[in-house]
Amino acid sequence: MSEPRLHFTRVLDAPRERVFRAWTDPEELKRWWGPRGYVTRSAEIDLRAGGNYRLGMAKLPDGPTFYLTGTFTLVEPPTRLVYTWRWEAKPEQGETLVTVTFRDLSRVSTEVTVTHERFPSEKIADNHALGWADCLDRLVEAI
Repeated sequence: MSEPRLHFTRVLDAPRERVFRAWTDPEELKRWWGPRGYVTRSAEIDLRAGGNYRLGMAKLPDGPTFYLTGTFTLVEPPTRLVYTWRWEAKPEQGETLVTVTFRDLSRVSTEVTVTHERFPSEKIADNHALGWADCLDRLVEAI
């Protein structure tokens, strides 16, 4: 049996460089990252292969902050990012892998594709699917 894998695609009305920046600039990322009902309170990004990131998210209005961390394994501005993904408070979920591609459709339109893989179970993948769907919808709205 193969490992669970998620795959999402969204089209944004913005140039590829703008969409890539929204994904990689800490201040821009905080505007849209996370599922609805959550806020990203902190974002630290060392945007280079081998660089780390750490995002602090909380459920509104005043939930505790929990952290998502990982390491960039590939950074190809403005076309592709590959990074590991790990919840600090849930080490039993292990480390998964995210690949994001940014494809020009026109000068003012970009297709974003997200593949998230290496989940330890279907249940964990399903939980992440809900979060990704909201997160990407918020990105479309923020651009």
